[in-house]
Amino acid sequence: MTRRMQLTIYVDAIATKDEMPLYEFIVRRLLHQQIAGATVLRGDMGYGRHQRVHRKRLFGVSDDPPMVIVAVDQEERLRAAIVELRELMPDGLITLHEVEVV
Repeated sequence: MTRRMQLTIYVDAIATKDEMPLYEFIVRRLLHQQIAGATVLRGDMGYGRHQRVHRKRLFGVSDDPPMVIVAVDQEERLRAAIVELRELMPDGLITLHEVEVV
């Protein structure tokens, strides 16, 4: 078993950067920085600091689903990535915590 760090990034699905969904832009940046791996998850429901609930509506259409990007790698690599992520999304929620890879 190995100890690694998990980076979790929360963004809105409608957020963009350079005419690309922000979550896609972030994953491509993580790949460019040679982070070991990243996955994007679409949330069914959630809310953030603005206290506005985002959820699926009639026929599965969502107003702005929450997106979560999860990446796992060594702490130094993820902390270096956070510096660039903060420039992309200065108000976004980013968490970093230790995980055990089994």
